[in-house]
Amino acid sequence: MLPVKQFTDFIEQNKLFKPAGKVLAAVSGGMDSVLMAHLLKAAGYNFSIAHCNFQLRGDDAIADQEFCKNLAQQLDVPFYTINFDTKDYAASHKISIQMAARDLRYQWFQQVKQQRDYDAIALAHHQNDTIETILLNLTRGTGIAGLHGILPKNGDLVRPLSFLNRDDIQQLIKQNSLQYVEDSSNSSVKYARNKIRHEVIPKLKELNPGLEKTFENNLQHFREMEMLLELKLSELKKELLIKYGDEINLSIDAIKKLEPKRLLLFNLLQPYGFNETTIDDLIASLDKHSGRVFESLGFTLILDRENIILSPKMGQPAEIIINPTDHEVNYNSYKITLLHDDSPLIVKDNPLAISIDAALLVYPLTMRGWQKSDYFYPLGMKTKKKLSDYFIDQKIPVHQKTQIPLLVNGNGDIIWIVGYRSSEHYKVSKNTKKVTIFELIKT
Repeated sequence: MLPVKQFTDFIEQNKLFKPAGKVLAAVSGGMDSVLMAHLLKAAGYNFSIAHCNFQLRGDDAIADQEFCKNLAQQLDVPFYTINFDTKDYAASHKISIQMAARDLRYQWFQQVKQQRDYDAIALAHHQNDTIETILLNLTRGTGIAGLHGILPKNGDLVRPLSFLNRDDIQQLIKQNSLQYVEDSSNSSVKYARNKIRHEVIPKLKELNPGLEKTFENNLQHFREMEMLLELKLSELKKELLIKYGDEINLSIDAIKKLEPKRLLLFNLLQPYGFNETTIDDLIASLDKHSGRVFESLGFTLILDRENIILSPKMGQPAEIIINPTDHEVNYNSYKITLLHDDSPLIVKDNPLAISIDAALLVYPLTMRGWQKSDYFYPLGMKTKKKLSDYFIDQKIPVHQKTQIPLLVNGNGDIIWIVGYRSSEHYKVSKNTKKVTIFELIKT
């Protein structure tokens, strides 16, 4: 007898899919997925079988494919199959064969689900798979999320055999005389998961014969701890992550008060690509001078005076050339207009516009971003000043320096730090006969 009621109760309790839902069952032909298919049929669910041939085991893989096709015919359900060149995919993407097979499998399942309008993709993972995953995660290093193992439901991926362990499945297969195929690669200990399955778990079961039950109880504790952490993080995100345009500010004083600081800060910043090593360095730098920069693939963290500034990485805008015949050019997210006037007009009270003595301009001019060697002569001063020092005086965060446009004369002089200050050497004087007015408009 198949445990149909336990099966349907587990599906209902964990809200894996609705009784009338369409389910795409991933079937390899092994005992786990074969049992899942028979249970889906016995319970009366609307399902189909999907099988992947990774073309890694020659005739054996073809035999597995044929077996799954015959199983679908026996159960009178639709059958989908595909052949993958897994080795070629792994080589071209520079990943392992196992990772390639996983990527190809899940991509195809999603494709079939969307094209054929399925509600869920059923996978035949069971309790021992979860134990193996947790042990793998612990070996490689993990946070709390890595301790909850394989969840019964993750989005549209469902695992309706999670209430069974491997011994249960073997017994049910034998009792019900169900045919299945054996993947010879499952016995090889060259793969990390198989090594844990065949060498580590048997030793642990010698210490604790009820290992599966113990892990089941532990999993409940781990999942509840994760839920508690998520609730705390949800509160902290509202309290600490203050958004300003594309940037997020985190108060340094508030971060110092966090406990446990490392755990909470890591989980707050992990979605932005920051790892634990970076978080350790960040915490160690909280009482030091501002200006320290930390980077992930897509984001930058800047330790400012009172806040940590989190912002998307921004590349240096491309340099543009300005000719005397130009009346309008585009730079980054700005538009620059040029007006040539025969009177010595001085623009006042507008930081985004400036009047320049036209006779001093050497074309072509350039609009570009900041470079480390840059200096200029600030309006009202006789001595030059490094732009880096000027930015510090103006309390401009490090990551914003490269985004501020600089108007540069053809002789290399910086005429204007746009939106901030112009050069003493290019101001309109009593001898000025003609001006050029530059205005920056944010688009």
